[in-house]
Amino acid sequence: MKTVRINGVLLGRSVPFGPAGEPSAIAKKASTKPVKVTETGIVGDEHGDNLHHGGREKALHHYALDHYEKWNSEFDPVPTVLNTPGAFGENLSTLGLTEIEICVGDIVSAGTTILQVSQPRQPCWKLDIHFAKAGMARRVQESMRTGWYYRVLQSGWISKGDQLEILNRPHPEWTLTRILRTVYQLPSDPETLAGMVELELLTPSWRELAARRLRTGEIESWSRRLGEYPGNPAPSSHA
Repeated sequence: MKTVRINGVLLGRSVPFGPAGEPSAIAKKASTKPVKVTETGIVGDEHGDNLHHGGREKALHHYALDHYEKWNSEFDPVPTVLNTPGAFGENLSTLGLTEIEICVGDIVSAGTTILQVSQPRQPCWKLDIHFAKAGMARRVQESMRTGWYYRVLQSGWISKGDQLEILNRPHPEWTLTRILRTVYQLPSDPETLAGMVELELLTPSWRELAARRLRTGEIESWSRRLGEYPGNPAPSSHA
């Protein structure tokens, strides 16, 4: 099983964010000390919206530093948030592990913690503001470079420089890229959607999404999550 080095462990405080002043902790800062991890995430890491962020199924967010080079090549000038890990609100940053190599249900060790991959990340409009780029959330979604979440199986401590090792892979056929492609690029694939419904280690809300599509034949609207609605607080230009 693959092992990578943790390049950064990040956490943030909830502060007023964007023109509407909604609370957010998307601006994470790297910790220079070991951090304690419990079943709800890093102690001291806050969430501005506890309905859609955090909790046991989204205790830690992992984003591949591998993707930063690609993002840098797509912008001119490069947004300043891409200068260091944390641009996507991630808690863990590594090189050498991406969505195509990670599967739902993977059990990993990180420091003294044991984590399990629960779901891909669904980007929201706060990325537009964080990057000062209208449409950034949709770009992240369409790129399938979203990052992923863990649930915590064993509390412990994580530090920069620790190893993150995949210990067990119960569902090698269910890569995060496969899940993302099904949800965002092939939204009416009944066979794969049916498989997602039965995938017990996938976060319940994602299984319910698949079940609803199978039941109704309809694709849910992404406009509010992505900030694509009248009066949204995201920037109105690509500057």
